[in-house]
Amino acid sequence: MKADLHPNYRDVVFQDVTSDFKFLTRSTMASKETIKWEDGNDYPLIKVEISSASHPFYTGQNKVMDTSGRIDKFKKRYAK
Repeated sequence: MKADLHPNYRDVVFQDVTSDFKFLTRSTMASKETIKWEDGNDYPLIKVEISSASHPFYTGQNKVMDTSGRIDKFKKRYAK
């Protein structure tokens, strides 16, 4: 294989910002933020808005998460 062709596949921590749920997995995503994990090592931190800890399908709860005002923008645009 050619050198430096593929992205760096490494351990990364994903954090759900709505439920503060974190999990360690492997990914090619890059981040400037790091976090100290339970094993004492520092890993890159990727923040996500939704995961299995907050998704209504997995939790059985229906909640509206309007993180960037999308619902208000929609109502303003299509209000009659």
